[in-house]
Formats: sequence, C-alpha cells, structure tokens
Amino acid sequence: MKKIFPIGLISILFISILSGCQNYQKGAEMGSKDSIQSLPKVRISKVSKRDVAQNTNFTATAEAQIKNSIAPSTPTRIRHIFVEVGDKVVKGQRLAQMDKVNLTKLQTELNNIRENYRRISELYGVGGASKQDLDNAKAQLEVATANSTSLEENTYLLSPINGIVTARNYDNGDLFNGQQALLTVMQVNPIKLKINISESYFSKVKKGLHVDVSFDVYEDEKFKGEISLIYPTIDPYTRTFTAEVKLRNDKNKIRPGMFGRVMINFGSEKRMVIPDRAVVKQPGSGVRYVYVYEEGKAYYREVALGIRLGSEYEVLSGLTEGEQIIIAGQSKLSDGDNVAVID
Repeated sequence: MKKIFPIGLISILFISILSGCQNYQKGAEMGSKDSIQSLPKVRISKVSKRDVAQNTNFTATAEAQIKNSIAPSTPTRIRHIFVEVGDKVVKGQRLAQMDKVNLTKLQTELNNIRENYRRISELYGVGGASKQDLDNAKAQLEVATANSTSLEENTYLLSPINGIVTARNYDNGDLFNGQQALLTVMQVNPIKLKINISESYFSKVKKGLHVDVSFDVYEDEKFKGEISLIYPTIDPYTRTFTAEVKLRNDKNKIRPGMFGRVMINFGSEKRMVIPDRAVVKQPGSGVRYVYVYEEGKAYYREVALGIRLGSEYEVLSGLTEGEQIIIAGQSKLSDGDNVAVID
C-alpha cells in the first residue's frame, strides 16, 4: 500500500531545507568576511624610476695651501722676533733677527776680498798680475759673497710667502737649538682640502670641476671651490684616489684644521626611488629592508639605499621597477604574512 504525503508537509520540508542552505551560505560568507577583516591592513606603492641628481659628499680637513717653517740653518742666539701668532705677513717681510756678530765679521772680510779683487784686476790690465791671479781672486770673491748672502739669510729671517703666522716657538734672547722651527707661516688664501674618492668616479673627476664646500662652524654658508689636483694612483686597499679641492679664502674665514664637507655633482641618472615610509631599519644593525606585496602576501626584502631625496630614498639594489611595496602597516609584519590592501 502506497503512503501519500500531504502537499503541505512537503512544502514545509522544502522551505526548511532551503532556509538551512541560505543560513549556511550566509554563515560562510560572514566567516570569510571576519577572516579578511582580521588580516593586517597595509597600503602599497609601485617602485618607479626617475632622474636623480648624483650628488656625493666627501669629508675633509682644511689645510694651508703652503706651510713654511722659518728657522736659521745653525744654532744661534735670537736677538729679536718681530711678529706674533696671528699676524698677517707679506713675502719678503722681516720676521726675526738672529745674532749678527758672525755676519758683521764676514761682511768685513768680504769688503777686503772685494777690494783685493779690484786691485788685482787693475794690475792684470797693465800686465802686473797673471790670469791665474785674477781667476783665484775672482773665485775667492764669489765664495765669500755666497757665504755672506747665506749668513745674511740666516741672520735676518724673511717670510717666503704672503700668509699668517701660526706658530712661534721661541722668545727674544733664546738660543735657537734647531729642535723645532722658530716660526711657522701658512698661506691660507687659497685654502685646500684633500678628499678620497671611490675609483668608480675616476673617469668623471676632472681638474677644474666645480664643487660646493661647507663647514660645520658656518652651518648656513656654502663656499665654491674646484678640483685643483688629482693624484694619479689608486689605493689598492681602499680602492680610492685622492683629489685636492682649492677655494678662495679672501676673508680668512676658513682656517687650517676646520672640518669640512665637499659635495660633487656627477650629473643625473635614472634611478629607482621609494617612499621613505616603506623603509624599515633592523634594530641593532645598519640593515634596511622593505616588504614586497605579491598576491596577498608580504615578503621581506633587504635593500641598499643611496641618497635621501626629501621624503624618498634612492634604491641601489634589492628591488625591481614596477614591484609593489608596502608603505604603511608593515611594522608588525613577518615574512610571508597574508595582508589586506586598503586604499
């Protein structure tokens, strides 16, 4: 005997099944939505390339263009020093006078030798002296003259350059013993700085290349200089070469020993740049890294950075143009984490 189910009962059963399916689907959707909402929220940006000025900074210490140590060639008594530290001097100016007893004696001898040479010359002219007598007298006069000139230079000490007295190591009346210079005179206009440059720039650095120079003591002031000398060899240990920068110092504001920075512009090149917000510093080291976004995941990537460009960094290696990097929300990420991108 066949059982016949009432139509109303079948309808109620169907509606119940349909409602259950809908509730299951809604629950699945809610679960999926809750899962997405629990993911770390991040913002992303594309790695791009643009022209970047290749400005490179080098540190250096200011040096005198010329440094002269002033001293007599032999120990002798100092009679008078005419200058003090800080005095400006000109070439040929008398700086000090040493004991001149020996000079006075030699000058007297020189006058006698000069008179003897004059007398023999007159005798030779009338046949009263031989050619050998004349030559001997002339040689004696030349030696005495040279000795007198040398002694005079060591008695009256003159400045060989225009410059500034930067050291005085003796006082009037002291016996000069030769252990250190009597005075030091430096030419500080122009002034120079020596910088060590990576060998990769060797073909780009030329004499006459204009540079900007700054000094810590003059925070807001820039000085204009130029490359005046390039050393011809590369240091095999540091892979650098030395260049000298010369700059005018008309007001003598820059003094030897000042710490300076030399900025050289090597033109511009297409370089990858990224927002500085994307860069994370690894604590306790100099490592810098970013997180690259790929198909819903964040991947750790170490990068080498160049110069800072306002709110961006130049990227030397570690990324490829067009890659997407995380610029916000990366502080608590780990390599391979699932993330949700927000606008």
